[in-house]
Amino acid sequence: MSGSSSSSSSDKLLLAAIDLIADRGYKCVTTKEIAAAAGLSEMTLFRHFGSKQNLLESAFDRFHYAGEMQKLFAEKLVWELETDLLLISRTYHDIMNRNRKMLQISLKESGSLPGFREKTQRHPRQLKEFLTDYFVKMAERGKMISTNPELQAVSFMWMNYGAFMNNRDGWGEGTFAEIPLDDFIRESVRVFTKGLAP
Repeated sequence: MSGSSSSSSSDKLLLAAIDLIADRGYKCVTTKEIAAAAGLSEMTLFRHFGSKQNLLESAFDRFHYAGEMQKLFAEKLVWELETDLLLISRTYHDIMNRNRKMLQISLKESGSLPGFREKTQRHPRQLKEFLTDYFVKMAERGKMISTNPELQAVSFMWMNYGAFMNNRDGWGEGTFAEIPLDDFIRESVRVFTKGLAP
């Protein structure tokens, strides 16, 4: 099997698993159903992933935000606080909104699968490390006040996660549905930047 068809088969299985498990729950979906939904055999699923839980964990690793955020922090920052935080916040919301079904699974299933919660928490922990390092470097460059960079990273993340969770059925569906997402992003980043400006 060529690498590209193998990758394509893997992605088909990952996407089928996300759709089915988000809809019906982990325990109610069989590997046979996932394989059939992907147009593949159950043997192909086991050859690629070994088990249903490995398949689900691989879906989180493949589609959640750690990889995209790592690339953003490595390649796209301009070292201007407001500009960078706007980019980080918008990228975060793009990824979270794109992966709503995965996050629904995480909230529903994290307590029932051994080790699953730890696997899913890898992404926010990495984002916290990226943000903490960024705030340290910004303070060293004199572009923000010297503060507790880890606490600022967690505060920024909780602010954005809270906005996502308020509207987790889709922006415009939550308690404050009348506030457009980009308005929230611009205002929250402006306030956050003003508080950290030297």
